[in-house]
Amino acid sequence: MTTLKERIAALVSAIGPISVAEYFALCLSDPTHGYYTTRDPFGRAGDFTTAPEISQMFGELIGVWLATAWRAIGQPENPAIIELGPGRGTLAKDVSRTIAKLEPALRTSAEWHLVETSPKLREIQAATLQECGRFTWHDSLDEVPRRPLLVVANELFDALPLRQYVKQGGAWRDRCVALDVEGGLTFVAGAGTLDPIFLPPDGEAQPEGSVFEIAPARTALMQQIAERIARDGGAGIFFDYGHLVPGFGDTLQAVRNHHYEGVLDTPGEADLTSHVDFAALAEVARAAGLEVDQSTQGAFLLGMGLLERAGRLGSGAGQARQDEVRVAVERLAGPDQMGELFKVMAVLPRGVKVPPFWP
Repeated sequence: MTTLKERIAALVSAIGPISVAEYFALCLSDPTHGYYTTRDPFGRAGDFTTAPEISQMFGELIGVWLATAWRAIGQPENPAIIELGPGRGTLAKDVSRTIAKLEPALRTSAEWHLVETSPKLREIQAATLQECGRFTWHDSLDEVPRRPLLVVANELFDALPLRQYVKQGGAWRDRCVALDVEGGLTFVAGAGTLDPIFLPPDGEAQPEGSVFEIAPARTALMQQIAERIARDGGAGIFFDYGHLVPGFGDTLQAVRNHHYEGVLDTPGEADLTSHVDFAALAEVARAAGLEVDQSTQGAFLLGMGLLERAGRLGSGAGQARQDEVRVAVERLAGPDQMGELFKVMAVLPRGVKVPPFWP
């Protein structure tokens, strides 16, 4: 039993069942034993590998998109280029290098900001970016000065807490974490219920035991981003695994050492994630008056020239390098790997269109 699991069990014993959202937040963000506050989870030595760690091509193509978006919104002076949840700093490094080549004026005039709450990851990011210019770190987007924003986030929203509801007795009841008869953690249906107005149209037709997920923390962050862009100008692009159409099902999962394990098994020592509802994020951004378009990661990267970039990287290289590039392309864009499971959403001011979303 992990230290955090003992603490959660003691908490539940004292106050009763806690919501999935509370459990999620404790597992990832507890100041002393939370997953992201105590370790570097990325790469082969960690628990999972993100797209920027697979290949430089991912960050390079995002850099191209951000530079294109900057031109499309009128090339505002002194914009803020922001990455939310910057991992090890690899994506920021590749984006910065690409923008310096494409748009030197943007690279030098922009303010570069990273929103990161983990002290451990901030140290790693600083080491990665030490030769890439000046970056400023923040605990939240609120701390970034007002100016046009160019925002990017990769696998951020899935790390924000979600609520789960389980259908029981005809009602959608709050799914909670409680103690079983042996003192272990278990899922139960709590007392709180969800207003059916928040369900998709076929919600009432779902069978008993069905699970529905809703993530107010995720939509709140998107609303904050969208309102900033609507007010001050800018653009944003967001990558995560999830679905473009709302639905039902339990997508909460735990990953440790690149393998799945039980969500309640090792709190604080495994990454907790769930699929992102991109339809909910898009609704919030459109309500703020922004243009929104969505696609799969594979379609986006191929539309941005992934194959052409891979060809240049492999040209004249040895067979080992060519194989490495080919494998990276398949992992990033292959339909049976990240290409279909991962989605991408772009937000821009009304009337502004940037390929490959709006050709």
